[in-house]
Amino acid sequence: MSAAQPIRNVSDTALWMAYYRAEESERPDALFHDHLARKLAGERGEQVVRALRRGRAMSAPMVTRTAVIDELLERAIQEGCDVVLNLAAGLDTRPFRLQVPPSLRWIEADLPELMSYKEQQLKGERPACQLRRVSVDLSDPVGRQKLFDEASEAGNQVVVVTEGLLGYLDTKEVAALALDLHRQANFAMWITDLASPMVLKRVNKQWGKQLKAAQAPLKFAPVEGEMFFKPQGWCAQEFRDMMTETDRLKRPLPGAAIFRLMARLAPGYAAKQAKLWRSGMVLMVKCS
Repeated sequence: MSAAQPIRNVSDTALWMAYYRAEESERPDALFHDHLARKLAGERGEQVVRALRRGRAMSAPMVTRTAVIDELLERAIQEGCDVVLNLAAGLDTRPFRLQVPPSLRWIEADLPELMSYKEQQLKGERPACQLRRVSVDLSDPVGRQKLFDEASEAGNQVVVVTEGLLGYLDTKEVAALALDLHRQANFAMWITDLASPMVLKRVNKQWGKQLKAAQAPLKFAPVEGEMFFKPQGWCAQEFRDMMTETDRLKRPLPGAAIFRLMARLAPGYAAKQAKLWRSGMVLMVKCS
């Protein structure tokens, strides 16, 4: 691995995120405890974070994203969702660390190479629910449709999770995915994260060259935010603003102190900036 090209492919981003979860889990005030993250991240995950410019400093939004999606997902399950479909699941370990009913069916899908690595690393570990892994390229419409049909038939209320996935798709691909999810009768909820165009611009300025070289450029950041999904039949039930949540969870974003000072000295300007930078996690349901 070279400093110029720390990320080889999109699968390396899963090691990157696992390393953030490992570091968070080892804090005395950890927001969650992912006892498998260090093993999954391996040396490669740490190398990626160290090689990326300000890699460690950017753990706050990723850790916050994980913690908030934990909360939204646990509530969806408590409210009756009996199947979790985690698309582009990467090295996520929620079936092993969340308190979920043993009867819950959990389906996680990702590229074959990544699923194989995960299977090997977690051999012998026991999930808290009924876990099934599916190797699939989600850009393949036939394989994707088969996965969705099987997930819909697995239970009565499916909650779909796309943590960290949509950013790698373009607008047309996200719209097509949203329509495919909406067509499934038993897909009741959808949890995802969204970036604003300003956040996308900032991330691409920082890491864009490395991500593009790894054929994993970030592209999706709709100006209209969660309203983007309404034409495809999905309406936001709850939006969790990233800046608000990082403050609540005491994982401040880089530059948060400057923004708070700006809010006191120039509240009008700060409000405009907050709107431009608005990103976060959203729980969607089918529009009535």
